[in-house]
Amino acid sequence: MCGLISIHTNQGDLSQKEFILDNMIAKITHRGPDGEGKVHIPNQALFGHRRLAIIDVEHGQQPMRCNNNRYTLVFNGEIYNYIELAEILKKDGISLNSSSDTEVLFQLLIKMGEKAIPYLNGMFSFIFHDSKNNTWIAARDHFGIKPLYYAKCGSDLVFASEIKAILEHPEIIAERDERSLQQYLSFQFCLDERTLFKGVTKVKPGYFLIGKGSKIIKDICFWKPDYQIDIDHTEDWFEKELKELLKNAMHLQMRSDVPIGAYLSGGIDSSLVSTLAAEQHNKALPMFHGKFSEGPQYDESKYAKEVVKFAKGSYFEVIPTANDFVDMLPELIYSLDEPLAGPGVFPQFATSQLASKHVKVILGGQGGDEIFGGYARYLVGYLEQALKGSILGTQEEGKHLVTLDSIVPNLSILKEYTPLLKHFWSKGLFEEMDARYFHLIDRSQGLESILHADFYSQFNKEEIFADFQKIFNQPETDSYINKMTYFDQKTLLPALLQIEDRVSMSVSIESRVPLLDYRIVDLVTTMPPPLKFQGGKTKHILKKATNDWLPLSVVERKDKMGFPVPLKEWMIKGIVRDFVADTLLSQKSLDRNIYCKTSLESMIDNQGVGGRQLWGALCLELWHQGYIDAK
Repeated sequence: MCGLISIHTNQGDLSQKEFILDNMIAKITHRGPDGEGKVHIPNQALFGHRRLAIIDVEHGQQPMRCNNNRYTLVFNGEIYNYIELAEILKKDGISLNSSSDTEVLFQLLIKMGEKAIPYLNGMFSFIFHDSKNNTWIAARDHFGIKPLYYAKCGSDLVFASEIKAILEHPEIIAERDERSLQQYLSFQFCLDERTLFKGVTKVKPGYFLIGKGSKIIKDICFWKPDYQIDIDHTEDWFEKELKELLKNAMHLQMRSDVPIGAYLSGGIDSSLVSTLAAEQHNKALPMFHGKFSEGPQYDESKYAKEVVKFAKGSYFEVIPTANDFVDMLPELIYSLDEPLAGPGVFPQFATSQLASKHVKVILGGQGGDEIFGGYARYLVGYLEQALKGSILGTQEEGKHLVTLDSIVPNLSILKEYTPLLKHFWSKGLFEEMDARYFHLIDRSQGLESILHADFYSQFNKEEIFADFQKIFNQPETDSYINKMTYFDQKTLLPALLQIEDRVSMSVSIESRVPLLDYRIVDLVTTMPPPLKFQGGKTKHILKKATNDWLPLSVVERKDKMGFPVPLKEWMIKGIVRDFVADTLLSQKSLDRNIYCKTSLESMIDNQGVGGRQLWGALCLELWHQGYIDAK
């Protein structure tokens, strides 16, 4: 786990820009406290690197270069199957000077170029440069676990692990991108390669770029899930395959030369990761949990402690306070580069701070909901599809459809989601799949009542829906659930992984997500959807496959909280309410003409602060203060 920088040109001397590289590296020092490296390739490129040493601590320094300095590599992440790949290299007569995964990746790229990328099982972003012809490859892992951004800065093309580093280049100005802002207000994240910063772009997950000097020549997808449903294998076969893949993924991701632990919420995903890791650990695995003292609705420690006891781990707990929230949030939003997701990022940050005092690698359950269909909205959408098929007397999805009869016995699960159902079905039952799912995830409902009139007049809902459609309709499948999970894997999941990366790296620890082994996703996307929604229950195949690996109370619980934050209680009076009001009602905030003042005041007075609208407004304003106002 590290941070990388590169500056590419095809217009002469870069020696006068070495100070820019130094400034950029300084912005990502937190990503690598264990070492710094720089390389200047005359008239071609500058490279910078900060290292967090995890594998082969004594070696693996970067930028890594070959003996004749033709090739240069800067790399962020882990190649989990590096031992297996090293054996392949050795059989081909290629000698290695270390046990570093960086060297394995380096030699593989020298040998195979971009053809090496599909062989990688890991989380990674890297820049690989060939000075013979000033060409390079820039790649990002299958799910976007590791970040990689780029921007055209005058005659330079600049890459970095974080946006804040790119903003150190004097040829780029921190400006808000208006189209991206509309996407943020609709989804609370930006789609595809977009960011909130004008001119700053993401390398998309599962893609690599090929370039020469400061020019991008190709943008290539190297991995995409296959949604062709496998009807030739039984549920028992899928269960067996899934179990083996889960065990192997954990085996690979337990490789570390430094102390390792696990995040533990008490939900099925983090609990599964914790118990599997504990089984392969040679001593009690440290497990880190966060809760709040404001009531049982904010406390999952009962389940977390049951998992710790079951797995014979060691338990560590943090209880963040309202004062912590006020102290941490501005720093946290700055660390994220962009305002993202919900309030749960705050306790995750506090838990990461606790973990950093004990371990250098932390395992988490991120990705389970998006892979196995764990969100309530998937069940809502699937119920609606079954209802539509029953009303029309059709089964438009054939083998993809769960019958209404199988769902009815479990409809009580949806009782707490009645408001969501009312909102969703008010839009009509018989629309196309893309329109129906857009209604489910669109967070811009009601914006006309809270946005400044001049700003809202520029809001183009049709364009946002078109942006959504381009992604939602990509997979070649008739399955509604597969289209839903695909969209979330390509959009929501990278946004959540951005949080995972920034929160952990801000305290200099490495976060790993074993459920996001691409082989697991390749298996799950070929499963008939009824294996995910057996009888209307979510995550059926995952629960069945791992039933013996978890306490029964965790497998059967129906009250998963999702790390809620007691903002409602904190907003009644006191430091949090004052902080929110001072932030959103400041003159700088009002002068942006995004939100209507009276609407902000109403949202602050309304105790439904846990609602996304107020949270989104607060984080957006803190982002403006940290980046746009600081330019």
